[in-house]
Amino acid sequence: MTVVIFAVVALAVLGLLVLVHRWLWIRLVRDTTRPGGAWRRAGTALAFALPALAVAALTAGRAGAPFWLQRAVSWPGFMWLAVLLYLTLAMLVAEPARALLLRRPPRQPPEPTLPAAPAPAAAAAAPTELGGATPGVPAGAEGAPAASRGAAPGPAPQSPAGLGSAAAAVPAGAGLGGAAPAVPGGAGSGGAAPAVPGFDGAASAGSPGLGARSDAVAGAGAEPQVREGAGRGTAPQAPTDTPVGGDAEAAAPAPAHGSAVATGAGDGMSRRRFVARVVGGAAVAAAAGTVGYGTYGVLRGPRVKRVTVPLAKLPRAAHGFRIAVVSDVHLGPILGRAHTARIVDTVNRTQPDLIAIVGDLVDGNVHDLGPAAEPLRGLRARHGSYFVTGNHEYFSGAQQWIDHVRELGLTPLENARRPLPLFDLAGVNDVQGESEGHGPDFEAALGDRDRSRAAVLLAHQPIVIHDAVRHGVDLQLSGHTHGGQLWPGNYLAELANPTVAGLERYGDTQLYVSRGAGAWGPPVRVGAPSDITVVELASYQA
Repeated sequence: MTVVIFAVVALAVLGLLVLVHRWLWIRLVRDTTRPGGAWRRAGTALAFALPALAVAALTAGRAGAPFWLQRAVSWPGFMWLAVLLYLTLAMLVAEPARALLLRRPPRQPPEPTLPAAPAPAAAAAAPTELGGATPGVPAGAEGAPAASRGAAPGPAPQSPAGLGSAAAAVPAGAGLGGAAPAVPGGAGSGGAAPAVPGFDGAASAGSPGLGARSDAVAGAGAEPQVREGAGRGTAPQAPTDTPVGGDAEAAAPAPAHGSAVATGAGDGMSRRRFVARVVGGAAVAAAAGTVGYGTYGVLRGPRVKRVTVPLAKLPRAAHGFRIAVVSDVHLGPILGRAHTARIVDTVNRTQPDLIAIVGDLVDGNVHDLGPAAEPLRGLRARHGSYFVTGNHEYFSGAQQWIDHVRELGLTPLENARRPLPLFDLAGVNDVQGESEGHGPDFEAALGDRDRSRAAVLLAHQPIVIHDAVRHGVDLQLSGHTHGGQLWPGNYLAELANPTVAGLERYGDTQLYVSRGAGAWGPPVRVGAPSDITVVELASYQA
């Protein structure tokens, strides 16, 4: 049954990780890159490689992989797990902002008002009469400049028959702005040519591309050309016969109605990509900065924390007795000999009376991590250094480490008690040892002691505090929780532990929980800085 439950939980966690990775790929890769581009391909490759490295980092040690391979996959795999946590949180926070930015409509230029196209009957109202003069055009004015632009729109006058020449009627309303009034043009006859519709209601005689086509034939074979132009959205023809003094501004084309410039239709995808890049970039920067700072806090080494704990049974002579509490060092593929050396130097600078290492010293076997633990030989304390097992020692073989720390000068307390001159010091195995028949035994450690003396208990996990209360322990020193290590992990740690970090009282027994001197998995701490705690005992008699 236990195996089935473990399998179901493992599958649920795996499914959740797959969903989270796919969501992040959509937001950070698909929405921010062009299809088929190099960045899209690189992001997709990382979306598969990084979770694979994380799984390898979690399982390599248990699978018995060579230590060099464990080190190769641990750094990128565990670091990705930390980045994944804060990247997911950052993207969840940024999701409402992204939705709000995309909801706001893009700014669009105002669309011009377009007049309705004239009825076909308007063109029919302009009959063509051969042999008639074009009205309104003075004789001999061939090539004269056009009338000023902006003439009042209106239907083009008909072209009645004139004298000595004939002109074809100009269709009314051929432009978008309506027909223009009569424009004096050079036809060589005494008539005036009908208006040539122009762009937005303005017309220019002899200016090509801005009006409707007029095939006026006037005078003795003279044929003034009003070239066919486009309405809005059609590129104008290059002028070849613009008269001197013509309106050049009238010849400039305007943006075509319905084009991407006018409507913003081409900005939709680029706008979404821009928002995705801004939001995704901010989330990545926040996650990377958080993980970077948390990594620096671990690699620089733990800081010293000092706590005073008064004990009712402590004699006056023991007032000020200092115990350096070291927990959760987690030597392994990432934290090695240099980290151990930093811890030893920090502990020795506090000049403690006693050193207590309360479990989870290593994540691996003696063969691989023996050199990393070697600096522990340098620990110095007046009443010695003591060690109890944590749950991680049992993952890699607790007995080999019990024997090895003894060689390094530490004293293992395996469900045992050591009477000191001023109080009793006891230690119990971790509850994980129950799987091997070597769990905590409070009777062996505390059953026959003199309860008039103060007792200090070393126990890795805080959950045994109730056993300590029943056996009259005055102070229990523990670790295991890491203080949550990665916020908001402290809320999860509270569900499984009576105390996550710091000093609390349970009846007549006080419990102090250290956040630990190292880190498990990612070498990152956020909201739970690593520490070495110097617990100073105080006597009420003092």
